[in-house]
Amino acid sequence: MSPITSHILDTRLGRPAAGVCVTLERRDAHGSWQFLHRSATNDDGRVPGLLSEGGLTPGRHRLTFDTGSYFEEQQVEHFYPQVTIEFEIIRADEHYHVPLLLSPFGYSTYRGS
Repeated sequence: MSPITSHILDTRLGRPAAGVCVTLERRDAHGSWQFLHRSATNDDGRVPGLLSEGGLTPGRHRLTFDTGSYFEEQQVEHFYPQVTIEFEIIRADEHYHVPLLLSPFGYSTYRGS
């Protein structure tokens, strides 16, 4: 299993958000963001395989969700064209789950299990 996982729940519909593009990046020692992986959420709103097992290193990471395209496909007016969540990896031997609860005019996140 990937050491970093995510899923998106569309709270407007009360169901998973499928087909949302998600990008994972890591900040290097110079402060620049390095691309690690890009994928789209599956029918269950999950992004499996963001990072290969054993590929996690401590440091700052971020997930960027292309929420604008998701809502535009549904012809839904929205406020946030993308959601970016930065988080700190302290221990590379742990699993980090970063869910996104999404609506057209707001979002929430937390560290899940």
